[in-house]
Amino acid sequence: MSNRLDTCKPFFYLRVMLLFMTENVTHLRSLREAAGISLRELARQIDQHPSNVSFWERTGKLPKSDVLVTMAHALGVSVEELLGQKKPRRVAHPGGKLGQVFEAVAELPRRQQQRIVEVVDALVKQSAAS
Repeated sequence: MSNRLDTCKPFFYLRVMLLFMTENVTHLRSLREAAGISLRELARQIDQHPSNVSFWERTGKLPKSDVLVTMAHALGVSVEELLGQKKPRRVAHPGGKLGQVFEAVAELPRRQQQRIVEVVDALVKQSAAS
C-alpha cells in the first residue's frame, strides 16, 4: 500500500503546483484585463517584449523587481496587489487606460473638463439604470 502512495506523491505535488500557477496566471491576466489594456500595450508601457508578458501570464513566474514597479503602475495597482496580496483600501488614482485618460483630461481647460464630466456622469447613470 505504501508503494502505491509513494508513486502518487509526484502527481499530487504536480497538481498542487499547477493549481498554484493557474491562480497566479489568472491573477496577472485578470489585472491586465481589468485595466483594459492588451498584452502588447502592457509590454509597451513597461518597455518589455510582449513574449515576456505572455510568459509571465502563462507560467505564473514574476518579473524582476524593477519591472514589477513599472507593471503595477501600468495596471493601476500596487506592487502588493500585483503579488496577490489584498488590495489596499484606498487607491490614489485609477490606472491603466482610464488613468491615462484622467491625466489627459486634467490638463484640459475647465470648460472642456466640465463637458467630459457631464458625458461620463450621463453614461454612469444610464448604466446604473439598466
